[in-house]
Amino acid sequence: MLGEVQVHLLKGHALEAYRSRSIGFVFQEHLLLPHLTALENVLLPCLGKRDTAPVNRASDLLGRMGLADHVFDLPKTLSGGERQRVALARALIHDPQLILADEPTGSLDQSRAEEQVELLLSEARENGRIVVMVTHNLLLAHRFDRTLSLEQGRLVQEGA
Repeated sequence: MLGEVQVHLLKGHALEAYRSRSIGFVFQEHLLLPHLTALENVLLPCLGKRDTAPVNRASDLLGRMGLADHVFDLPKTLSGGERQRVALARALIHDPQLILADEPTGSLDQSRAEEQVELLLSEARENGRIVVMVTHNLLLAHRFDRTLSLEQGRLVQEGA
């Protein structure tokens, strides 16, 4: 159950609609489309929606990520950390209740990784979001309220 929705009961289009509206995804690789600007990449989840594209929200998110001067830049002109921040903004465009992050800092150096996690956690704290992050970096994992450790697919440790 997420909020008041029994997600496990949703099927087909209802599940797809819920997922696209309520869950933001951040992957290890930024998965930005190279021919689109940072702003356009953030707006991708808005394609095909009935509501108007939230351009102002996307611009605000990019600004919050420290990318106000890169809104119209293509991914190839951005650093790895900047591309990851665009990917984070894309995950947040619909104000999701849940953010699933799969090794979002794997390709970043330690200082950029800490910066990315701090952005993720501050966004969660300020807006009441749930963040589930997979990482091999124990320093980053311990910044979260709760950690689960897995070995060969089995839970071996839980911490607060």
